[in-house]
Amino acid sequence: MTMKLVPPHGGVLKPLLLQGEALNEAIEKAKGLPVVRLTSRETSDLIMMAIGAFSPLEGFMKREDYIGVVDNMHTADGTMWPIPITLSIPKDQADSLSVGDEVALVDDESDEMMGSMKIEEKYTYDKQHEAEKVFLTKDEAHPGVEKVYAQHDILLGGPVKAFSEGPYPELYGDYYARPAETRAIFAEKGWKRIAAFQTRNPIHRSHEYVTKIALEVSDGILIHPLVGKLKPGDIPADVRMKCYEVLLENYYPKNNVVLKVYPMEMRYGGPREALLHAVFRQNYGCTHLIIGRDHAGVGSYYGPFDAQKIFDEIPSGQLHIQPLNIDWTFWCHKCGEMASMKTCPHGKEDRVLISGTKLRDMLSKGEMPPKEFSRPEVVKILMDYYQSL
Repeated sequence: MTMKLVPPHGGVLKPLLLQGEALNEAIEKAKGLPVVRLTSRETSDLIMMAIGAFSPLEGFMKREDYIGVVDNMHTADGTMWPIPITLSIPKDQADSLSVGDEVALVDDESDEMMGSMKIEEKYTYDKQHEAEKVFLTKDEAHPGVEKVYAQHDILLGGPVKAFSEGPYPELYGDYYARPAETRAIFAEKGWKRIAAFQTRNPIHRSHEYVTKIALEVSDGILIHPLVGKLKPGDIPADVRMKCYEVLLENYYPKNNVVLKVYPMEMRYGGPREALLHAVFRQNYGCTHLIIGRDHAGVGSYYGPFDAQKIFDEIPSGQLHIQPLNIDWTFWCHKCGEMASMKTCPHGKEDRVLISGTKLRDMLSKGEMPPKEFSRPEVVKILMDYYQSL
């Protein structure tokens, strides 16, 4: 039955999470290994590999893969991959390790042992070059660039074994799903055309409109919020989950929508991150990814539709998943409904232009957003949150 679904990126799901006796043996062995400490982003990338979301990757990138991805969005074997997945360590620690060594991978924030890695390469890299190619800016005020600049000077490449998914399965329960599980859900429902909606914000009316456009042309939709680390000022995942629940309960058809979360950390990488979002949504079994205005963007680093254009720049056949491009959407007073730049002939004086940033600004000042901006049930949850700060 699952054969009807879109194939995983690279052809096969490769979850790296050990289980049972293999897991117990690997943990025992890792207790005696040198320790490499992971940043929150490196931990979240390891978990994405653990669950198969980053298939076909089998570990942190070696030099040829890294250079190919940064410069041309391809690993050494020709697989399309838009953003490097790397592990950095200080030079003095790198000098104490040899190629062929195994290391234990420990999350720096929780001290949990997350996995182990066999070092196949140690190499230097150019942080500014990576920033310019991947994020299209060298400005350290960009949150993704800032994290690259904060990395250590040596990268380790090699295959990993994953021991843990961190706190996510316990924190999110049934809302947490691995790619094999969403694929099973879609197969059971008989869905063939499945659109994914990426979000790191509460869903306001504009988001609701684009997801319902997707529902019109799909068998079903995966609402797929990111629950890894965000930048300061973004709305926490537990608050957002309440917003998603109340919205789905009151305004969406129950049989056509699946809500699941995923554990990646946001990079705010605009066009390249849109491609990464597509790659792992394909692994989750989706045929389409909704790409609206300023997908995965931050500030004014990217044009409003750069994330749509980048899909035209990769050779055809490199991704099975396709973008579902949707124009800037808003409420129009003259139309008396939600509309987009493609469908509405009126001027901006008639439009309630909706953005997550503007919504957060109003709520933080205690201002009630208009009903055309966000559903009242969602606004109530958000007002309660901002008033508790």
